[in-house]
Amino acid sequence: MDPIQTMPVSPYARLVRAVLRTWALVVLAFLYLPIAFLVLFSFEESRTPGLPITGLTLHWYEKMISNGILLGAVWNSILVAVAATTLATIIGTMAAFPLVRGGIRFPNVARILFTLPIMLPGALIGVALLLFFRRVLDAELSFWTVIAGHLVFTTPYIVLIVGARLQGFDRMLEWAAADLGASPARVLRHIVLPLIAPAIMAGALISVTLSIDEFVITFFTVGPQLTLPIYIYTQIKFGVTPEVNAVATVLLVGTMAVLGLSWLMAGQARRISGLIGSRGGAGR
Repeated sequence: MDPIQTMPVSPYARLVRAVLRTWALVVLAFLYLPIAFLVLFSFEESRTPGLPITGLTLHWYEKMISNGILLGAVWNSILVAVAATTLATIIGTMAAFPLVRGGIRFPNVARILFTLPIMLPGALIGVALLLFFRRVLDAELSFWTVIAGHLVFTTPYIVLIVGARLQGFDRMLEWAAADLGASPARVLRHIVLPLIAPAIMAGALISVTLSIDEFVITFFTVGPQLTLPIYIYTQIKFGVTPEVNAVATVLLVGTMAVLGLSWLMAGQARRISGLIGSRGGAGR
């Protein structure tokens, strides 16, 4: 008999489990009920959404689609996210190699330095970038300053994800390819990059999500242009309308889709790693 089954059980165990389950439900409700009401109010018929619901309509989504300023802000956010993600993916992937394999004397210090922008408040980074661009470089605020600001906090995520993947797969595969006559470039192209590609994609997708959602750093580094978070902020100052709720709902759905795709990519990376590891073990 399993020793765990013979252990004494507190007479209050069932009550404690019930209380913990209830508390977990309360916490989940506190976290997600505001989001649920946001989505619900985006279909509210009245211009001033609230309870009780007077009726459901798609009018505010139609108005959102016909709003040229809003669509321009969405397009600007997409351009910034694509540019920042592309640069962050390249820079972060290249930085992960020396961090993991470069034999750095103080690797923990280097990791802290790479991940420090993640831990710093966004307002602090935004103010620092604003002073650097305006007082040091004497540069005008534009899309390029926004992209540079987004690079500061998205690149560390790429470094962490790709670095963890580099540490996770068997380097004997590289040594075997080199032993069979493959050049370092071919090993990188045919062995290393295919193995870390899911991690690179997962990091890139997370970077896209973070860039589109970012408001604080964008607020300090943007010029006269509008991005989607800045547009939502300016609309909220004049009163929340169901159109803003519709925009936020679309942004929420897009963010969840990107995060779900990144989760699938990370799972694919784990499956590939396990498959290659099992084949390598069988071969040995």
